[in-house]
Amino acid sequence: MTRVKICGITNTDDAMAAVELGAGALGFVFAESPRRVEPRQAAGIISRLPPMVATVGVFFNQELPAIESALEESGCQAVQLHGEEPPYYLEALARWAVIKSVRVRAADDLDRLLPYGEARALLLDTYVEGKPGGTGLPFDWNIAAAAQRFKKPIILSGGLTCDNIAIALGVVRPYAVDVSSGVEAAPGKKDRDKIGRFLAVVRAFDARSEGGS
Repeated sequence: MTRVKICGITNTDDAMAAVELGAGALGFVFAESPRRVEPRQAAGIISRLPPMVATVGVFFNQELPAIESALEESGCQAVQLHGEEPPYYLEALARWAVIKSVRVRAADDLDRLLPYGEARALLLDTYVEGKPGGTGLPFDWNIAAAAQRFKKPIILSGGLTCDNIAIALGVVRPYAVDVSSGVEAAPGKKDRDKIGRFLAVVRAFDARSEGGS
């Protein structure tokens, strides 16, 4: 079953809607972004979630003490390093499940993942100059498929919507998908109908795949 993470959660209503509709993970952005939340805000949202929902803190080129502080205050279970953080961060953050991201322009961008062998999962997003994420733009999914060579769970992100997610799943066959702007009414405000349709397409794909296996 393909896991689904709804990223850029900023309020309890959106978090609960995502969980009720079947999302298995929620992302909280602690970096500069229209979807940024403070650790205390995230803690308040996380305290209301039912059990068995994974919570991920997202960071972009921040200092290690700031990352640790935000994770501890918020109560996030995993950390997503979305910038050019040095590999030693993985050992320092070993108390949390570390997801290492790379923003993709070309196939050789995957080489930047080589020093991060201790990461629990790899996330592939679209490179856009000056924007760390949430661009709403996809990249070449064949590159993401090639990342399977790392023998790590692959999380696909970048411009995923209800209209293209089935195609993306067919090309990449990722462990999980990560969607933010593709299920929004506005930056930082999710659209319940879009979340529901997105998850329905993912589940339909999974059912077809299982039936054909």
